Amino acid sequence: MPDKLHRFLLENLHVRGEWVKLDTAWQEILKTSSYPKPIQTLLGEATAAIALLAASLKFKGSLVLQMNDTYPVNMFVVQAKSDGSVRAIARWEGGIGDQATFGDLFRDENKQSHMASMVISVEQEDSTERYQSIIALQGNSIAETLSAYFEQSEQLPTHFFLSANEESAAGFMLQSLPSEFESEGWNHALTLAKTITNDELLDLTVEELLHRLYHEEDLRLYDPEEIHFKCTCSQQKIDNMIRSLGEKEADSVIQEKGNISIDCQFCNQRYELDAIDVRRIFTEIGNPGTGNLH
Repeated sequence: MPDKLHRFLLENLHVRGEWVKLDTAWQEILKTSSYPKPIQTLLGEATAAIALLAASLKFKGSLVLQMNDTYPVNMFVVQAKSDGSVRAIARWEGGIGDQATFGDLFRDENKQSHMASMVISVEQEDSTERYQSIIALQGNSIAETLSAYFEQSEQLPTHFFLSANEESAAGFMLQSLPSEFESEGWNHALTLAKTITNDELLDLTVEELLHRLYHEEDLRLYDPEEIHFKCTCSQQKIDNMIRSLGEKEADSVIQEKGNISIDCQFCNQRYELDAIDVRRIFTEIGNPGTGNLH
């Protein structure tokens, strides 16, 4: 069953918001690896955050959040697309204790005490351009980092509340709308939102949560949007990878190992190609569309 994302508007306070709850999609992500608890929590929070951010995309494309040059977590990537799909992956070195903090997991790659950076990339399907924002990790969480970034760089009061466990990942975002009453309405909405507990964020429905927070306000709740797990790997992308490797090198791997085996890190799908597949791939360079994967 697809998960849901809801937008809402606090009309009298001039504040907009979004709520997302990931159950099925989050379970699909967790099937790909056995994550230490601190990494699992942060990956779930980041997946909820990227779903919230991508919901505001006005084009077909994707939003990618990743940590760069960090240790002991040396790979941390989450992606959400305008079609409502999400995927995520993390890799790390050594043992990770259950009490490891945000700062412990994302030190710079030289293993110093200070933290590195988060990069958010916007990729449009109909363009080769990529737009990136490099964000210094701040505070003790992904939510604090994103909230500080919007406050400082976008000059748009925005606050994120994120939570995740082994069952679900959830996110709640508030953002001020320009108006002459911006400060008063925003402060009131944010003060109420800061009473949300992690358990409430994970367990309550959007209707229950918004009623608890804003039952005295003029609230408009929009129809839900579906969120689902989807990996973008494909046979065509594997073929293109083999083409970039070159026919001579591909033949060498076939001679040595008997086949070429490639695993997608996001979904654990395995692609196996033998000598006949390699012939097909390089034959299609001169005769597009003539081959068939047997």
